[in-house]
Amino acid sequence: MFLSGLLLFGCALLAFSLSAVCGGGAGLLLLPVLGSLLPSAQVPAALSIGTVSSSISRIIAFWPRIRWDVVVWFVPPALPAVWIGAKLLTYINPLYLELLMGLFLMANLPLIFRSTKDLEEVHPLPKGYLAIIGLAAGFVSGLTGAVGLLFNRFYLRYGMTKEEIVATRAANEVMLHLVKLALYASFGLLTGKALTLGAVIAVAAMISSYGMKWLLPRLSESLFRRVGYAAMVVSGLSLFIEAAGQVVTKAPIGIDYSPVANGMSTQLQWRNKLFSLEFEYDEGFEFEHTIPLSGLPQDKQVEAKKLSQGSDHVVLEEVFGIDKHSYEVYVYRKGRLEKFNI
Repeated sequence: MFLSGLLLFGCALLAFSLSAVCGGGAGLLLLPVLGSLLPSAQVPAALSIGTVSSSISRIIAFWPRIRWDVVVWFVPPALPAVWIGAKLLTYINPLYLELLMGLFLMANLPLIFRSTKDLEEVHPLPKGYLAIIGLAAGFVSGLTGAVGLLFNRFYLRYGMTKEEIVATRAANEVMLHLVKLALYASFGLLTGKALTLGAVIAVAAMISSYGMKWLLPRLSESLFRRVGYAAMVVSGLSLFIEAAGQVVTKAPIGIDYSPVANGMSTQLQWRNKLFSLEFEYDEGFEFEHTIPLSGLPQDKQVEAKKLSQGSDHVVLEEVFGIDKHSYEVYVYRKGRLEKFNI
């Protein structure tokens, strides 16, 4: 536990120091590390303890630079969305959302190589859009505990200076993190281990804040933005690899290739689901996947029940082809397999 805490402290100190240059994103940088130390549902709780400490220290340091016109539109819709995201943690695994977040962040790669003029281009949004962004940020933050870099592009393109970005982001997120901590506690996600690791992150976050006021004035606006986009891409790659690794470990994927009559077939099995891509010379490509009985239209359910009477096992598949949509019923009866198209 001591070595794990020491490793986490070093990673957190590096992450929050980088976030001083990038304008945020320490949470996303730490998600893969925390994911290896805590159960998935407890990761956002531990992360929020550290990020709320960082936000408070940054608000104190940059109070005059907060853009309150952004805060008043961002925070109110974000707060109820945090509750929805945090509540869903007790029902779903956030790993799949992290996969999508990783892909989204990696899509910012071309922005790193844009000219200085393009990087400093301003795109102020109507106030209503700020509310939508706040809603999305609150939901994602409640579900994963980290949202900074995901919405970094909005801050960088809105026309704020680097000091305003740091200050406004902290003001936007501090209430979200406080609400999340209360929600995580009520949902039983603030375990002793989560509290301990969160405290380690908090100490690292506050130490890194001391050097921020010295560092930011020494960076140009274009370098600040370029580093911000680079951090998004690196975080996205790290997040995607970590989440994908956990998904494969917890739900192994099996792939099988085999020839069939008049063509070939590739099958993928994941989480007790079977997906198949077949190619037949006379019918072309077909995509098939297993479905439950409830996945059939009502009239097809009646037909499938009649065909499967007295069977030992039944497999239902939905088939998609070029200008084709059908269902197949595989009936295992006394050691024999029968196939029906319905």
